[in-house]
Amino acid sequence: MTTIKLHNTRTRRKEVFAPLDPGNVRMYVCGPTVYDRAHLGNARPVVVFDVLYRLLRHVYGADHVTYARNFTDVDDKINARAAESGRSIAEITAETTQWFLDDMSALGALEPDHMPRATQYIPQMVAMIEDLIAKGHAYAAEGHVLFAVESYAAYGALSGRTVEDMIAGARVEVAPYKRNPMDFVLWKPSGDDLPGWDSPWGRGRPGWHIECSAMSYELLGESFDIHGGGNDLMFPHHENEIAQSCCAHPEGQFAQVWMHNEMLQVEGKKMSKSLGNFFTVRDLLDQGVPGEVIRFVFLSTHYRKPMDWTAEKAQVARNHLRRWWSLVGTTESQDSDDSIPQELLDCLANDLDTHSAIQALHRYAKEKRIDELRAGAHLLGLLDNDDSYDALVEDDWLAEETIYQIETCISEWHDLRQTRDFKQADEVRDKLLLLGIRPVSHKDEAPTWVFSNPDHSSDMNNKRLIDGLNSILESLK
Repeated sequence: MTTIKLHNTRTRRKEVFAPLDPGNVRMYVCGPTVYDRAHLGNARPVVVFDVLYRLLRHVYGADHVTYARNFTDVDDKINARAAESGRSIAEITAETTQWFLDDMSALGALEPDHMPRATQYIPQMVAMIEDLIAKGHAYAAEGHVLFAVESYAAYGALSGRTVEDMIAGARVEVAPYKRNPMDFVLWKPSGDDLPGWDSPWGRGRPGWHIECSAMSYELLGESFDIHGGGNDLMFPHHENEIAQSCCAHPEGQFAQVWMHNEMLQVEGKKMSKSLGNFFTVRDLLDQGVPGEVIRFVFLSTHYRKPMDWTAEKAQVARNHLRRWWSLVGTTESQDSDDSIPQELLDCLANDLDTHSAIQALHRYAKEKRIDELRAGAHLLGLLDNDDSYDALVEDDWLAEETIYQIETCISEWHDLRQTRDFKQADEVRDKLLLLGIRPVSHKDEAPTWVFSNPDHSSDMNNKRLIDGLNSILESLK
């Protein structure tokens, strides 16, 4: 069996993954608050943990992995959206939940085994809060219930912060009913104009953090294997989850491995509406960017590194995918029993190194290892949707013979120069020049190749072909 190693935020090192029960590997990932379209940053953890889900299913068997990702459908942002739009909360959350599922499906993400909604688990949250009060870890005050941070000695271990540092560096609500500024809300009162449920502390609604603790316990148990999310959730959300879960169920260990993906930028800058570089997944899809292209760009960067979305990267991804599709054909022609190359599997087993996995796929394409390209791409969630094939492969795409000729000539040219057979190397170069491919020398570096689109090659005078040739040349550097 393949050995998986994952970077554990809790221990700050890469560790061999050893599930509590190999017959039921369990993973929980924090999902969206459903009040609007998912922006591009929201999609990154979905794609990251979708790849991990696929890897776990391959290694342990599809029937032996349980993946839960929640929907937060009770939240002040949702309440505000309902108030400003005049629409009901139920209508807004139902619509935006489906939007999210549709958009993530367009990115090739599998649906988790469980997708619990917070409002479906209110009784379990109330029961957990009552238990925390009974054990001295929470207290009721003025219709609120708050978790007493000082009652949990390990608070701050995940993020590596002390309570004093967190108080100094965080925006904490100063309220007269709090015993400690860091105490966080488990339950809060609701007026008649807000959603609310009956509880021992009056009509109210849960705080944000308690929902994930209650739902993960109900679906995965007091101890499970992996908890994931963006690194913006590490504090306070994940820190608070650990505190309340470990205090409510001290006999358990909660999550064994914590994984956090880095944030996303756009053209080198933080995505924000004020900079005009904020857009949703749906914005890109509606602009004609295939979901598979978005996924490819995401996977080209390791999940623990900041990811920069650029128009150039999207174009390169489009070119590579178009070429891969031209090699493997539609899914109707594919064999589902293809074996996944061990090299690529090892890349993913090494802390989800999707960047190296993508590089391996480039080599398979270059060497015409079609079965390995197809099977490896499938594990990454690529090349398995005919809608993407239709969107990326056009009638004017490069003939396979031309691609092969270019690759063979460039490889031969390099080999001849290595053996100092410059006369024959020049003859090979002349063949490439006829195709509009020319070498460009660089001081102290190996030459690269560019497509110059010569005037006499009118059949090449097509932007898609130019982009495609440049994509091939880029992959051969």
